[in-house]
Parts: sequence; C-alpha cells; structure tokens
Amino acid sequence: MILTCPSCSTRYQADSAKFVAPGRNVRCAKCGQVWFQAAPGPDAELEPEPIMAAPPAAPAYAPSAAPVTEAAPSEGSSPNFAARPVSKDSISAPVERTPPRRVANFAQSAGWAALIFLVAALGWASVQYRQTIASVWPRSASLYAAVGLPVNVRGIELTNISYQQEFEDGQPVLSVTGKVVNISNRELPVPEIRVVLLDEAKHELYHWNFDAGIPTLKPGGESTFVTRLSSPPPEARNLNVRFAESGDAR
Repeated sequence: MILTCPSCSTRYQADSAKFVAPGRNVRCAKCGQVWFQAAPGPDAELEPEPIMAAPPAAPAYAPSAAPVTEAAPSEGSSPNFAARPVSKDSISAPVERTPPRRVANFAQSAGWAALIFLVAALGWASVQYRQTIASVWPRSASLYAAVGLPVNVRGIELTNISYQQEFEDGQPVLSVTGKVVNISNRELPVPEIRVVLLDEAKHELYHWNFDAGIPTLKPGGESTFVTRLSSPPPEARNLNVRFAESGDAR
C-alpha cells in the first residue's frame, strides 16, 4: 500500500499486512510528522501500485537512493511507524551533462580553426612584410619571385623613368629622368645609376654611370634625378636604367 505524509506529501510504500484494524500511528522519515493511518479495507488491493522510478541525478536534487524496504515499528514501545520515502511528488530535473564525445568533437573543431587562423595570419604577414623579410633573409627573394611577388632586396628602387630626345646646337641629346625611392624602414646609401642603350635586338650599344646627387635616403624618402647624353647612337631603340653593380665595367 502507498502512504502519503499529510505534512510534506512524501510518498511511502509499506506492507498492508502490518496495518491491522483499526490502524496505527506512522512517523514520516522525511519531516518527522506523525499521523494515524487507518487499516485498509478487506477489499483493498494488497499489491502496491507501480511507481515510476525517478531518473538518476546528483544527490543535491534527489532523495536518498537507498532501496525501498518494508515498514518497521520505531524503536522502543512507541506504536509509531517509520518508513523510507519512495518518491517525491515534485522533483527538480537532473542537470544535463554534455556527452564526452561532443566535448571531444568541439575541442577538435576549435583546434582546426585555430590552426587555419594561424596559417592564414602567417601567410598574410609573409606577403605584407615581404620586403622586410627579404632584407633579413635575402634568399627568400627568389621564393617570392617564383610566386609572382618580386621583392627589392636592396631596399631602394628607381621609379617614374622617362626619356626624351632633344636637339641642342643641332646635335641630338638624350635626356633620362626618374626618381630614387627608399622603400625600406632604415636609412640607405644611394648607389650610382647605370643607363644602357640597346638596339632592336636588345644588344647593348652604349652605357654610362652617373651619381644621383644624394648620398643617402631616409626611410620613405625619394629624390629626382636627370642625366643627359649628347649624340647617342642612332641605332638605339631601347634603354635600361638600373643601379650599377660592383662588377659592372664603366
């Protein structure tokens, strides 16, 4: 038979055979309330009604997990009867725990995301700061050139190159102009500039070196230059302007 505490509504399972007429006192093991429980009638169902077991949960949210036992008289001569609670009418839902497999999958996904971000950041930095990298590690210039990202290891470059042919006193004069720009983050010396005249087959006809007129350039600095050649070779069709190398013949 099922007993219900009138004070805390805790339910108990007990042996109805122990409740002979007219009944007996019962003490709630949960709150200590004592009440008189009448004996069941002769037609009462002796088998206890099925009770849905409460889902497993942490001890903070559920009653004692001890197995249900038959009721037994309390100690001493008191007719009171103590029983263990079977279940509570209202119980908090157990705390949902994240399955270990889901945690492992999340950690793996987070690790891959971090790796992809790191690779992307390194790739961006290697392109954005390729000039600095090449100045520290000159061999990297060939790697950048192979992927279509040429870099200037020297840290200084020639820009805005233009030329025109004029006549002075009836003689042709070739005038070449441009800019020297420091693209590095440190002050650099400005080397000599070399102009090479070429024919249609790109064979060298004539060359000369000249001083740009400024010894050094600060980071981001620039300076214009101009050089002139009287009576250039009439076969000249192209020209090349670059910095002179130490092995170039003058």
